[in-house]
Amino acid sequence: MILVTGGAGFIGANFVLDWLALSEESLVNLDKLTYAGNRENLAALTDDPRHVFVHGDIGDSALTNRLLAQYQPRAIINFAAESHVDRSIHGPEDFIQTNIVGTFHLLESIRGYWSSLQGEARDGFRFLHVSTDEVYGSLAREEPAFSETHRYEPNSPYSASKAASDHLVRAYHHTYGLPVLTTNCSNNYGPYHFPEKLIPLMIVNALAGKPLPVYGDGQQIRDWLYVKDHCSAIRRVLEAGRPGETYNVGGWNEKPNLDIVRTVCTLLDELRPRADGKPYCEQIAYVTDRPGHDRRYAIDARKIERELGWKPAETFATGIRKTVQWYLDNQAWVGNVQSGAYRDWVEKNYGERQG
Repeated sequence: MILVTGGAGFIGANFVLDWLALSEESLVNLDKLTYAGNRENLAALTDDPRHVFVHGDIGDSALTNRLLAQYQPRAIINFAAESHVDRSIHGPEDFIQTNIVGTFHLLESIRGYWSSLQGEARDGFRFLHVSTDEVYGSLAREEPAFSETHRYEPNSPYSASKAASDHLVRAYHHTYGLPVLTTNCSNNYGPYHFPEKLIPLMIVNALAGKPLPVYGDGQQIRDWLYVKDHCSAIRRVLEAGRPGETYNVGGWNEKPNLDIVRTVCTLLDELRPRADGKPYCEQIAYVTDRPGHDRRYAIDARKIERELGWKPAETFATGIRKTVQWYLDNQAWVGNVQSGAYRDWVEKNYGERQG
């Protein structure tokens, strides 16, 4: 049995689905079900007895302690986080509470549980903390990619809160000996991505005939990682990673945001042409850049390949085609997640940035 936190969100849900497709091992899924946590992501598991869903908060120590005592997991994987930079600019407090305070309470519960284990159960236990490349700050175009030893220089409330959680995890290993693993990933994309993030937002807006908002000049560079590749990396780190180590996970796909948007438009031109025959690129609209927008992220993923033999299976060309096709095939899912609260958020964030 393993315990996954945040397993109804984008990356967490993909991990849970892949885990149960590839393994017979049962899984407890603890999720608070905030705006980005969606039970519909897990609809395929409704009748699967190996999936135990618990609606709750990692900051609820009594609940976490009860789950640990009841299910005795051999490993815990922490996906639970507030993760959208724009939301952290508008409302940073939720990010502090979940990503820092919540992680602290989770670590305290895990430390107590691990301390009670004996023998092989204690030796084999792992806590894997899923983090982001944004903790490293921003790179100039000519600078080398982020390695695991790159200095932390977070530039948004979101990345600062994740940096703090990483430091807590590291401290619990060095102070208490807790067998932790940390992964720092680049930008994920793929199925079940909440449509406020760049790629799904472009797909949804394009199909609806709405503007495709691009921040600034659109030349912000990110390393894009297909979500199922990320999930395979996490499984590999859990299996063979060395306690106390950090592993950067990237897709070796550095691309400017504007190129991403144009690629999505080109695929939609092919797979779902506009009724008027015009290209979707005509809908691109440049909007005022967000405050403190990091210019470039890039992941050096050589350590995980060298030590654990992992590398991504998807190129950006194959991954983005699968992603666009998934959104075309799952319009009902898209419609269901576009609640009034989501629409209000997009209006607030992009409406005030119209150029």
